[in-house]
Amino acid sequence: MIKTKFTKLLPIMFTIVTFFYSFSNAAEIDNTYSLVYEKISPSIVSIEANLDVGVSSGTGCVITSNGIILTSLHVVNKAKNIEITTSSGRTYKGKVIAILRDKNDLALVKIDTKENLQTVKFGDSENVKVGQQVLAIGNPFGFRGTLTTGIISRIDYQRKKLQTDAAINPGCSGGPLIDLNGEVIGINQSIYNPDNNRSNIGIGFAVPSNYARDFILAVTKTKNY
Repeated sequence: MIKTKFTKLLPIMFTIVTFFYSFSNAAEIDNTYSLVYEKISPSIVSIEANLDVGVSSGTGCVITSNGIILTSLHVVNKAKNIEITTSSGRTYKGKVIAILRDKNDLALVKIDTKENLQTVKFGDSENVKVGQQVLAIGNPFGFRGTLTTGIISRIDYQRKKLQTDAAINPGCSGGPLIDLNGEVIGINQSIYNPDNNRSNIGIGFAVPSNYARDFILAVTKTKNY
């Protein structure tokens, strides 16, 4: 009789244990997101550039403490004026010092600052797996320091792109795609949608971080910054 009652209680006990485990796991993930954001957000800047066609908004990753910033080329290409705002809220004039014209769409911009800027840390994009959780930080539609989450949806080896469902909107180009260790595994570049890039439908693309590191290394080897 006792055994029968205990047996009937087992599904209920299992449900309760599963609920609390899931709740604890979700809380742990949420905390991880917050910690990663706090860790890397001081290394991210917002960019506004005056182009012939209008104002271009984007995001950048600080790669040297004296003010070299990595972003997407299309954000600053042929800009007449570039303004970069750091996490401290200070705004500086930026100057393009190097560009990569191929499909990787990358540029380096320099600001003159006395701030000791925090820099990003790059991860190895060769180790990226489909399905792994990622975060993106950017300035969509001018909302600075916006965090979104998602996964790696696909790795496009032919086009050398990481596809993600983390929300990437206009203003996020040049910002980091980050793993849960807080390392940059990609530079957000573009979105695909049928409404002329007015909104995100869950198909975004990032340049793998290893290509960005190769670009940075090639520039710093030939120029003294």
